[in-house]
Amino acid sequence: MHLTVVVPTLNARDRLATSLDALAEHAPDAEIVVVNGPSSDGTSGMVRNHPAPDVLVELSERNLNTARNAGIAAADGDIVAFVSQDSRIEAGWTETVVGVIEDGADVVTGPVHRCVDGGVTTESLETASIGPRSIRYFDGGNVAFTRSTIETLDGFDQHLHTGAARDAAHRLAGMDVTVEWEPGMVVLRQETDDAIHRIGEDELPTILGLKYHSLGYRLGKNYGLRGRSVTSALGHLIEEATGEGWNVFRGETRASAWVATGRSVLTNLLKGTQDGLSARMKDRSPTRNPHGVSAGSHPPVATYSL
Repeated sequence: MHLTVVVPTLNARDRLATSLDALAEHAPDAEIVVVNGPSSDGTSGMVRNHPAPDVLVELSERNLNTARNAGIAAADGDIVAFVSQDSRIEAGWTETVVGVIEDGADVVTGPVHRCVDGGVTTESLETASIGPRSIRYFDGGNVAFTRSTIETLDGFDQHLHTGAARDAAHRLAGMDVTVEWEPGMVVLRQETDDAIHRIGEDELPTILGLKYHSLGYRLGKNYGLRGRSVTSALGHLIEEATGEGWNVFRGETRASAWVATGRSVLTNLLKGTQDGLSARMKDRSPTRNPHGVSAGSHPPVATYSL
């Protein structure tokens, strides 16, 4: 089976170069598709001169999920994988991806080793249940799909600035597709937050706002106003409020800031839910993705074979 690795990027030339170095070393036979947002740091020139990439897609849109979807459209592989611009695949990654999918898996993910505070942390499989649906989450910067699966999903939801991988996990669960977890599918990542530098000045103003807008959106879109989805949203709200409340009690946060945070969280959660319910009405199929690859809302500026 032929593997394509999609690497979305925006203004991260040096980190991207390190990621491409690892792909050249550990995935020499894979098709490498770099999808470049409107970078202004010389990323395009670096990609053209690097030996790893096979395709460069140039976009005018900053949204990460638009970049992912443009990569899907450009990919030729039977397997379509995603690696973030800050991640370096490790030895055995490619063999694990191809082997697991050849054995019958539809989606596979694995651990991200994060470089933080001079050390490395890792993660295990995260799961959740909403009613009868069991969700297996994956990191959007370390995941691989069969082409038929990613096409059935219609890629990622471009309405979202963050949380689209979690949304896709809910949609996969709704299709009874299992996300396989493989410890050998390891990437090493420098701890960064890719969502922050992709937000335009006219977009949602804080990462907390993005988080709760995304939460409301994916619950509204995938479950409607069912009791369990409402309970899940309330659980997140209570957790956030309790944490900030303790900060006020310890004197680490002003009470006025706590109230403002609560207002922002609630406003974005409700707006996200409203948008999610609208999206649910637009796409009643199991795909639940009215803003996917097929929408074609942000076509590439240019695509180059390298």
